[in-house]
Amino acid sequence: MGEKVISLKFNEDKSCFNCCLENGLRIYNIEPLVELRRIDSDILGSLSQCETLHRGNLKFLVSGGSRPKFLKNAVIMYNDEIRKVHAEIRLPEDIKVVRLNTDKLFIGTRDCIYVYNNLTLNFLFKFETRDNLRGLLEVTPYTDSSERQLLVFPGRKLGSIQIIDLANTEAGTSSAPVTINAHQGELACIALNMQGTLVATASTKGTLIRVWDTTRRIQLVELRRGSDTATVYCINFSADSDFLCCSSDKGTVHIFALKDTRLNRRSALSNMGILGNYGESQWALATFTVPPECACICAFGPSSSVVAVCLDGTFHKYIFNIEGNCNRQAFDVFLDLCDDEEF
Repeated sequence: MGEKVISLKFNEDKSCFNCCLENGLRIYNIEPLVELRRIDSDILGSLSQCETLHRGNLKFLVSGGSRPKFLKNAVIMYNDEIRKVHAEIRLPEDIKVVRLNTDKLFIGTRDCIYVYNNLTLNFLFKFETRDNLRGLLEVTPYTDSSERQLLVFPGRKLGSIQIIDLANTEAGTSSAPVTINAHQGELACIALNMQGTLVATASTKGTLIRVWDTTRRIQLVELRRGSDTATVYCINFSADSDFLCCSSDKGTVHIFALKDTRLNRRSALSNMGILGNYGESQWALATFTVPPECACICAFGPSSSVVAVCLDGTFHKYIFNIEGNCNRQAFDVFLDLCDDEEF
């Protein structure tokens, strides 16, 4: 029970991941795979979420599991350098999601998103949302002027997303949101690329992933994960946005080409016009399988690698090429690793 993984989350550049457990928090480096930090439950209790920026000492935590030390409607600001709780933000409802960029903290409940300064914790503004039980909320991690500073979350209309330009949003006010009608059904997953130029969406049906241009508000490509309904757990772009990966409860990680979509597979019937849009679908360039029905998160690493980190404590690394070959390079049980170093 103590080793049960509650949630997994990559940091913004996908170089490490946070693992919230019934018995505390662990943080792992990916290249190479080593445990960087371990904080036991006697200090923080069981946790449902941990959000960090870069590899900083400030960690924003939400309690969960069977042994919480804090309220589930509170975000705890924990300073790992001095190993003390620095501050706490309490909201009227349970916290569904926490996100950070270089200057703001975003906290989502079922029907609101609250925005704070991430150092002073001063309240800035809030947005009302559609019922957001899954805690869908993404931000571009940096506030560099060369990248779009975006906040994306479910819109009021079923299947829509709202895009907020944070660069044009000041304390107490907000710019008019841009709405994209992404799907006919409820959203299940949202992902932003590092540059803030692309957003990917999947619905609860889970058969299609759509990629949108955040500036022109148009669909760039529609990618088919499969033909059977599935729960999409994770979508991520590669650092250069040339590729996209996704994971689902089917146990397969799919890798798609975005820059050159001709690399993606197509049905043999696509040229016959028999199956309409289905026949024209773009299927994954490459795939690999993790333990069936095991929830996992996936992300791109260096040298055409993709990693999958699973709730069962397993770590999988595969190398793919543009011919569609995908070969396992590494497998490990990250929960068995010991505390190697601290950052």
